[in-house]
Amino acid sequence: MTMVLDDETVRAVFDWRSAVAALREAYRAPGDDARFPDRGVARGDRGWLRTLSGVPVEPGPMGVKIISAALGMGQVLYLIPLFDQRTAELVALLDGHSITGYRTAATSALASETLAAPGALTVAVIGSGFEAQNHLRALAAVRELKSAHVYSPRGESRARFVAELADLAVPVSAADSAEAAVSDASLVLCAARSRDETPTLRGAWLRPGMTVVSIGSTLPEQREVDVEVLARSDVVVVDVLNEVLHDTGDVIAARAAGIDVAGKAVPLADLIGGRHPGRTDGRQIVLYKSVGSAVQDLAVAGMCVRNAARLGLGTDIAINIHPVQK
Repeated sequence: MTMVLDDETVRAVFDWRSAVAALREAYRAPGDDARFPDRGVARGDRGWLRTLSGVPVEPGPMGVKIISAALGMGQVLYLIPLFDQRTAELVALLDGHSITGYRTAATSALASETLAAPGALTVAVIGSGFEAQNHLRALAAVRELKSAHVYSPRGESRARFVAELADLAVPVSAADSAEAAVSDASLVLCAARSRDETPTLRGAWLRPGMTVVSIGSTLPEQREVDVEVLARSDVVVVDVLNEVLHDTGDVIAARAAGIDVAGKAVPLADLIGGRHPGRTDGRQIVLYKSVGSAVQDLAVAGMCVRNAARLGLGTDIAINIHPVQK
């Protein structure tokens, strides 16, 4: 039998604390390019297909996230098949839409939990959409928050963000500018790029001891933080070292300006696995920069499958795709 989880079921079984715990366990293992190779992208005239594959340390399932895009229709589909490592059997098929947002935010929360200064945090959120909301919820699940201030260009978007986060036991308010939101923050969540790719966070606004989370620049043409943010960061923690250093517009711009980002870059796996201390001084500025990876997708998808089985949710189907002897 193969378990199928549609997006509604994924959202029903998802839990922030369980997701962060699953990610912590996944990232304790040393980074291994053989287990988690670079993502692949196939491009055609009408669409593209991206794959992120991985084989975690057992007992977790191996699997792949497949992203298909139809350019003319502006549509994207996310699919995650999971396989038993011992038997190669297809154990689950998941709609990966919500998982993609959940895993990004939960991984940011894991990094923030480890990097941010002790005590209750004052949070600035730049962006007001799906990712921004997820990030504040994920952070609230693992750290005590004193308050949160959100900025995005449209006033109605800021108001919607405040209303939709009203269930959190955290005072959330709208700021009139990104600089105002950041002014008294101890942690900054960057979860939006400007339409013209002008950076939305400037290093001149940062103070000693701040933690910055940046998730919005994942391609060479994209920008989210300016060069000064990279210059002032004492430690740059990354989820996928090679991709962050060579394939993100923020770091490409910083390297062109002569900033040695590689010299202060630390893989998230080394931080969580205790192989790097992360912040070593309370006045250091620390940046966590993410592009997303199969480590995250498979950890969160596996957690959702376990929760669905425990709760009796999901749909079991007999599927005539069986392993064969080779």
